[in-house]
Formats: sequence, structure tokens, C-alpha cells
Amino acid sequence: MGLSWQQGPLGTAPVGRFLVPDPLPDRLLFAEPLRRRMRVRFGGEWIADSEDVVLLHEPGRYPVAYFPLPAVALGALRPVETVTTHRDLGPTSWFAVHAGERTTRRAAWQHTALPPHASELADRVAFAWRAMDAFYEEDERIVGHAADAYHRNDIRDTSRHLVVRVGDRVVAETSKPVVLYESGFAPRWYVRRGDVDATALTPVEGQTFCPYKGLASYYDVAGVARAAWSYTDAWPEVARVRDHVSFEPDLVTVTLDGTVLRLEPGQHVTPHGVDRGLTTDEIPTG
Repeated sequence: MGLSWQQGPLGTAPVGRFLVPDPLPDRLLFAEPLRRRMRVRFGGEWIADSEDVVLLHEPGRYPVAYFPLPAVALGALRPVETVTTHRDLGPTSWFAVHAGERTTRRAAWQHTALPPHASELADRVAFAWRAMDAFYEEDERIVGHAADAYHRNDIRDTSRHLVVRVGDRVVAETSKPVVLYESGFAPRWYVRRGDVDATALTPVEGQTFCPYKGLASYYDVAGVARAAWSYTDAWPEVARVRDHVSFEPDLVTVTLDGTVLRLEPGQHVTPHGVDRGLTTDEIPTG
């Protein structure tokens, strides 16, 4: 999300373009200092702690934090035989991560023969997000992936007329929807519960997790499978959409001021890579 994810400027399908005379390369990687203290916990121990973390933005992927090798606890990294090749950064050696009584194979990696233009990542290691117990900025847990400074959510009230239908049945209608503008995504329209026909919603199993909004619960809408969702306990940063309902415009008919909304690029989220398979057990419990 943000700089290189979805429709961001360095993403795989940017909504805008750079105003330059010559085409840019298909792939642009961007590395920058995080300028925040980040720590990694594994096996009940702190295995990495640094204020000198570099964040890598790679097209189509979430940001990845790279730690200087001296910031990693002695004995935490154990080389394995696996070597892969990154399409832009070259040979990549993998490590098992060990702490306490735990060892997890292929849980960290290092690019070992970087091209000169990628020297910011030299002598640095990254940890697979899902393989670690937790990542922290200072004493606050960060979930999902490294925080992207270019990602933001803007929420606006509006008086536009929004109607949701399944066939001839009106399942939601309001002149006070809330629109959420999220970096790299097309706008999403949320409806207050009082403006939704509650009898049309059937809760279904299976939740998803957004690092910026929290847990999403899903609903069948008048028999249409998983056509709506709600952040019933949205995080404080997006509290204005808490317990509102949003509808999939490709599954049900959503009109805004009489215009039918269509599914736009950037609406689907696809996980990527070994550290991208997010599940709800990453959410802080206290």
C-alpha cells in the first residue's frame, strides 16, 4: 500500500504517471531510512533492535524492513543451503532464525551480491514477517507489515445519494454516506447501520485483517455471497467507519447520485510472498 502497492506511483498499475519525456523502467525500487526504532521478537527474545533500519518499497509488495547485521542478536541467524535470486537485487541467501527453544527455517534473508545502485541494503538482513512473533516500533506492536509512511486513510462525510440494490430490492439507502479514500485504492463508500436493511445481511465465517483499519467481517447480502463487509471495531484512526457497512459494486448494484458504480482497479488485495499471508492472529491483544 502507499508508495509501491496497488495504484501507488511505484505500484504495478499506478493511477497516475510521472511527467517525464522518456518512459520509466517497468520496475522501480525505492529504499529509504525508516527513522524509527524497530525491534523484532522471536522465541520470547528480542533478536533485532535498531534505529538504523532501511525500508524497501518494491512494486506489488508491502514494505520490507532491513536491519544492519550488527543489530541482530548473536546466534539468531543460522545459514541454510537455500539461495534464491531476486530479479532486481541478485543472489539472496536465507537463514534459519533461532532463539530460546525455537528455530524456524527460511525466516530471514540477505542480498549478498547487490548491484552498486542498491548499496543501501548491503550487510543488512530482513525477517519474514509471519515467521516472527512480533515487530515493534519502540514499545508498540506493528502488525501486518512494516508501516508505510506514504499510506493514509482520509474519511469524508458527504450528502450524496447512495442506493444499494439486489435485483429490485433496496438493501441500503442514504443521503449521508461516508467515503474512505485509502492510498493506492479506489474510494470505498460506507453506510451507517441505520440506513441498511438488517434483514438483508447474513453474517458469514471468515474475517480479513487490514494493518490500517483492523478486522473486517463479511456478510451475504440478500443471498449474494460475501457482498458486504464491516469493520465492526475499527481502529481509532478510522473510527468514523466503525460498524458501517460497505458493499461490493461488482456483486450488488450500487448507485451514487444515480450513477452505477463499477469495480475499479486497486479494489482487490492479493497477498505476496512468504511474509504476506496475513491472518487474524497477528492482531494485538493488549
